[in-house]
Amino acid sequence: MATKNQTKITAEPGKHEVIITREFDAPRELVFKAFTDPKLVTQWWGPRYLKTTLKTFEPKNGGNWNFIQTAPDGRSFHFHGVFHEVLAPERIIQTFEFDDHPEKGHVAMETAKFESLPGDRTRVTRQYVFQTVADRDSMIQSGMEKGVYEGNERLDEIFEKQLVK
Repeated sequence: MATKNQTKITAEPGKHEVIITREFDAPRELVFKAFTDPKLVTQWWGPRYLKTTLKTFEPKNGGNWNFIQTAPDGRSFHFHGVFHEVLAPERIIQTFEFDDHPEKGHVAMETAKFESLPGDRTRVTRQYVFQTVADRDSMIQSGMEKGVYEGNERLDEIFEKQLVK
């Protein structure tokens, strides 16, 4: 089931936020599960060339998450945060921090909303609010867009396999 869905990333000049919108050809419960099931998260989070390893993943109110992405050349990238709200299958609110980013210590707040659409489809809108515009711009320049685009493509592949079973 090839999808025609496109990832839209919006970062308006002068604003502290990035908004990512994407529709998926899968029911909301399955899309939400892909964001909260550790076995699925490691299959889609980030660009294809990186392997994701979860150190901690507690998708519940007050739970922590911490993972490492490793490149074929051995370089690694560390991320962590705290789940503030996990309301299945509607919303996830969490912090996001890229530990290896030059602006280490700068935390973004992410809200992911999962909206049911006709035809067993789902729209996911993710809003990241950064402490400063410079933080936001720096994160975008770090390769965030590539990771988001490829991660969403990988999610499509997971949904195709799950729905074909």
